[in-house]
Amino acid sequence: MNETSVTMRELVVGDCHAVHAFASLPEACRYQAWGPNTEVQTRDFVQGAVDARLQSPQTRFVYAACLDGELVGIGELKVRSLAHRQGEISYLVHPRLWGRGVGTAIGGELLGRGFGLMGLHRIYATCDPRNVASARVLGKLGMTHEGRHRHTARIRDGWRDSEVFSILDREWCTGPGLSDRGIGGQAPAAALVPEAKSRAGSSGG
Repeated sequence: MNETSVTMRELVVGDCHAVHAFASLPEACRYQAWGPNTEVQTRDFVQGAVDARLQSPQTRFVYAACLDGELVGIGELKVRSLAHRQGEISYLVHPRLWGRGVGTAIGGELLGRGFGLMGLHRIYATCDPRNVASARVLGKLGMTHEGRHRHTARIRDGWRDSEVFSILDREWCTGPGLSDRGIGGQAPAAALVPEAKSRAGSSGG
C-alpha cells in the first residue's frame, strides 16, 4: 500500500461509531492500559479529542486516518513541553489493516506536523516490548531506540515496560524519503501539557 493513500483529518463527534469498531476489540488494545472500550468510553474519548481543539493554547491534536474515505485508524500528537519543544506521538489502527502500512503513514503525518507546523525539536513514542510490529513501524519512521522504561503502566496481564523511541528535527529533515513527505491541515502553536491518559485509543504500543 502506498502511504499517500492514507489521509488525515480532524476527529469529529460523528466518528464515534467508526472509532468504536476497533477501540472495542481486545486485540486492538492488547498492550494498552485502556480498553476494550464500551460505547460510552469511546464517545468520551472522541468528545475529549474534539474539546481539546477549544483549549488555548491547544496541546493535544487527534486525527482520523482514512483509507479510501473510510476511517481506519487514529493518530495523536501531544506537545509535552513548549519550552523544550518536546512532543509525543501515538496511533491506533483497525486490526484488519495491520501490516498494510497504515501505522507508518499515520506516524509520518504526525511527525511532519510536529516538526513542520509546530517547530518541535524532539518527538518520542513508546511501545510494549512485546509489540514487535509497532517497534518496527517506529524504526521505519527513522526513530532511534533510546532504551526501556520499566513498569510504566499496569495492564490486564500485569505491569508493562515501555520501549522508548525518538527522533530530532534535524534527523527528520535529512532522513531518506522523509524531507519531502507532504503534510496537510493546520495546527496552531502548542504549549506545555502535563502527562495525561486517554481512555480510548491512541497508542503505538
